[in-house]
Amino acid sequence: MARLFTVLAHALRQPALSAIAAAAIALPALSTPTLARGPENIADVAEKVIDAVVNISTSQKVEARGGGSGGGQAVPQLPPGSPFEEFFEEFFKNRRGQGGDDQAPNRSPRRVNSLGSGFIVDAAGVVVTNNHVIADADEITVILTDGTRLKAEVVGKDTKTDLAVLRVKPTKPLKAVKFGDSDKLRLGEWVIAIGNPFSLGGSVTAGIVSARNRDINSGPYDNYIQTDAAINRGNSGGPLFNLDGDVIGVNTAIISPSGGSIGIGFAVPSKVVQSVASSLQQFGEIRRGWLGVKIQQVTDEIAESLNIKPARGALIAGVDDKGPAKPAGIEAGDVIIKFDGKDIKEMRDLPRIVADTPVGRDVEVVIVRKGKEEKKTVKLGRLEDEKPVKASVTPPPSDDKSVVQKSLGLQLSNMSDDLRKKYKIKDAVKGVVITGVDAQSVASDKRLTAGSTIVAIEQEQMAAAADVQKKVDALKKAGKKTALLLVATAEGDMLFVALPIE
Repeated sequence: MARLFTVLAHALRQPALSAIAAAAIALPALSTPTLARGPENIADVAEKVIDAVVNISTSQKVEARGGGSGGGQAVPQLPPGSPFEEFFEEFFKNRRGQGGDDQAPNRSPRRVNSLGSGFIVDAAGVVVTNNHVIADADEITVILTDGTRLKAEVVGKDTKTDLAVLRVKPTKPLKAVKFGDSDKLRLGEWVIAIGNPFSLGGSVTAGIVSARNRDINSGPYDNYIQTDAAINRGNSGGPLFNLDGDVIGVNTAIISPSGGSIGIGFAVPSKVVQSVASSLQQFGEIRRGWLGVKIQQVTDEIAESLNIKPARGALIAGVDDKGPAKPAGIEAGDVIIKFDGKDIKEMRDLPRIVADTPVGRDVEVVIVRKGKEEKKTVKLGRLEDEKPVKASVTPPPSDDKSVVQKSLGLQLSNMSDDLRKKYKIKDAVKGVVITGVDAQSVASDKRLTAGSTIVAIEQEQMAAAADVQKKVDALKKAGKKTALLLVATAEGDMLFVALPIE
């Protein structure tokens, strides 16, 4: 059965609640040993913090998509590229068939309400939630545990971490909670989730920390806490507490084939939430650090080629000509193994650490270049938008355009105007053109294709096809088993590929 990452905000109606109630009545009574229910102070923690947990109701005008007036629902608007779109499309498509005219044409726009969760971090009225809970909403209402409804305004939001900060104007100070240190969480530690699942506000569930540093491919800074505390649609944006009553995460997503909890939920760590919330409150936007490099994973093959043991770090595949890394002396082929005193164990660690580092700060970066460690100092820039990265690798042009050679399972040719035109290779791309790939070779398995360009091998620039075989022969003589190629696509995107030397 396919697994679906499910957004937890929802728009649930009464018939669904009735179905849930009926199912609950049908369940047999269960006898659970006292120790299996968790530590005794869960009730004390819940009582201490529950008034700081709020329900968030949003209203949005949407174009009708069928379903008639008999109870059809419009699909909630999600961020572009959200991994949850497929689930919602299917879920609401099925519900439209339960009482309404799917064929009704030219229906006027109508309002759709949805519910999520949040929590108060400042008694003056500052609320943290998920961005997808309030995305594209026309009206946002924060509902306190005593039923008080307060209109909310958006202070700021961040799609990359799916977080948002709201502000309300209460008539008296509100109950607020403080953040704990998510870095100190241990596997198996008890945690408590409180929120508004299926419109059942003030619901408390408990479980343990199942894993840390989870990457669910929802964004560039994925670093989720995984928990088996029951989390469902409507819990989204709600807090995950430790047993001290401190917020150590924001419940954001679950894995579920049906939309209900199966004990695999994910929360944004409080360390990330604090940083984002602070920036949104101070500036109304996120100000992230920017290094100006394109990176890729250091595989075992690449690590062997670069003489890095064990395999670790982030391999620099390209350096932005206008980025902070270039004047610091960082080059394509370098491997960053430490940034600002923090170890880079794998590629995805680097973007997260760089983003959390203050803009304009001088940062020490430890790299491995040709098997030796070096230290560089980078004055960190500010990440504005996604920036195209152009590798600073410009081998001299060759006058010989006729050479065609085979090596490493590749058919190679010197760059020429005809080849640029044939493969639509940009002028900025320099090197030796791949004109064919042996279907039985490792190069084919690595998805190298005709039209790509070998820019360098083992960080030595390639100007002519003959240079490739010469370099491969030298590596073989030196006892090397693999050759590390820097390959450019026709558009100029860079990628390192390790190929065995036969």
